[in-house]
Amino acid sequence: MGKVGIWMYQNGGGDRIEQKMVSLLEDLGHEVITGINLRHAVAESGKMIWNGMDLYELDCFFSYNAGEQTRYQVYLYGVLDRHVPCINNYQAFSISEDKFQTNDMLRAAGVPTPDYFLCHREDVERIRAKVMEWGKAVFKTVDGWGGMGMALVDSKDKLDMILPFLNQTDLRFFYIEKFIDYDGSDYRIDLVDGEFVACYGRKAKEGDWRTNVTSGGSVILRECEPEVIELAKKAAKAIGIEIAGVDIIYDRANERYIVLEVNGIPAFATPEQEAMGLDFNDKKIEKIVRLIDRKVKEKR
Repeated sequence: MGKVGIWMYQNGGGDRIEQKMVSLLEDLGHEVITGINLRHAVAESGKMIWNGMDLYELDCFFSYNAGEQTRYQVYLYGVLDRHVPCINNYQAFSISEDKFQTNDMLRAAGVPTPDYFLCHREDVERIRAKVMEWGKAVFKTVDGWGGMGMALVDSKDKLDMILPFLNQTDLRFFYIEKFIDYDGSDYRIDLVDGEFVACYGRKAKEGDWRTNVTSGGSVILRECEPEVIELAKKAAKAIGIEIAGVDIIYDRANERYIVLEVNGIPAFATPEQEAMGLDFNDKKIEKIVRLIDRKVKEKR
């Protein structure tokens, strides 16, 4: 029926996920080409060539690989999206990659998020005033993931210590969020095409405040209230993203749930996580396959 391209991460069980996805798509009559790494693509005179194939002839491109993305790949991804239905669509994907733009759009849609502040790196006095006003702030890179590039500042001395270091980086502006008083755990709500897939959580290691697994946090099983799911759906809809992992925490000071991030490439459960009880992979695969099938039919 259609020609579907896939670029899927292969570690942590990603190869098995891809195999199941390909099998289901082929059962629906689609031709599936895997391993489409845009690193090896070139654009030439109205075509985008990869392995001798013009990618503009695809009926859908599914990109799901956070760890190996380069600026070149993302650049071509944005162009390919103008010719071929991409999942996630490039506009929503690029917004989800930027914490400031995500926060800005969520606020405009009435979704509660942490208070934030963005300014030029040379506006030191305004940065200092904002941190002192909040008492506790988190410095973030707008496009970081996995907890990388984050720093907690809760005093003037720490601020004075970190600013010279930040000024040695190539960052032209600083993004800061007010620290939220929470219990050290979060909710990760997985969504596909606006539908709920799964809820689980991450918990920060002892003495830390970051729940990211790459920063020492651990995945935990947890139930979530309908309120949390609806908040996640509202956040994903606000930025127009088809596949999302929405991170939510409970703000104890204001007694409400708030959205921290909307992730465009939320991982499937690893074999180890499946063994501990996270069993949503098959459900997620089926929903993604249905989404791809619908995109192909809409294009054709």
